[in-house]
Amino acid sequence: MFSSFPLSKSAPSSFAPVALKAPQDLAGKVALVTGASRGIGAQIAEELAKRGAHLFLTWTPSPDSRASATSVINHIYQANTGVSVRGMPIDLTEPKAPFQVIHELIKYFPHIDIIINNADQPSHSAIPDAAQSYLRAPARIINISSVAARVGGPTTIVYAMSKAGLEAMTRGMAKAFGKDGTTVNAVAPGIVESELLEKAGQDFIKEKAALTPVQQRVGKPDDVAQVVAWLAGEGSRWVSGQTICASGGFMMV
Repeated sequence: MFSSFPLSKSAPSSFAPVALKAPQDLAGKVALVTGASRGIGAQIAEELAKRGAHLFLTWTPSPDSRASATSVINHIYQANTGVSVRGMPIDLTEPKAPFQVIHELIKYFPHIDIIINNADQPSHSAIPDAAQSYLRAPARIINISSVAARVGGPTTIVYAMSKAGLEAMTRGMAKAFGKDGTTVNAVAPGIVESELLEKAGQDFIKEKAALTPVQQRVGKPDDVAQVVAWLAGEGSRWVSGQTICASGGFMMV
């Protein structure tokens, strides 16, 4: 929604900034976001809520994650978006966990329109597979990858392999789910502000910022959330099986 106002015949040469609300392109949609207690996952949840989506969030079963998730949920409600937010702590490495998530979700919502696979888990297809009977077409499935899948590094071999596998799975799922208009894509963030990044030290952060063409800075969670929110909407209907690097040009393909 855009603010509008009448213009006089002789319009002034300058205008005061007008605060614009986020587009309500996801109004009434139901989004499942895993790993939503902090960082990119939390920012994605907040952005989807701003755009009108009801949320079901998951986070790891630890006191810190619970506190962070509670903060995220409270912040969404304080923003008066009018959406419903539910969630649960769960260890998604457990084989039955995806089915437990869906079983809990359908207590509150009759269907699922959007799945954001953000939490690390052994099989990223497990949540979509468990949710398949409740997906309302044309649904959106978005997997959070990493530029590590293509850059690699001597100390991140296993992590890079898992993300490369996730991107391959994204392409396969796009073919499997596409008949009814459902799209499956991945977003690969570059270096993004986080508690873990802070622990790496300022020298590391400055080095990565210098390698990032856009503004020579590291990313913010919102930089990634905006890309995810677009993929979750109607405007991305002809994009599927793709990995979009949200890295400020750190990774170019």
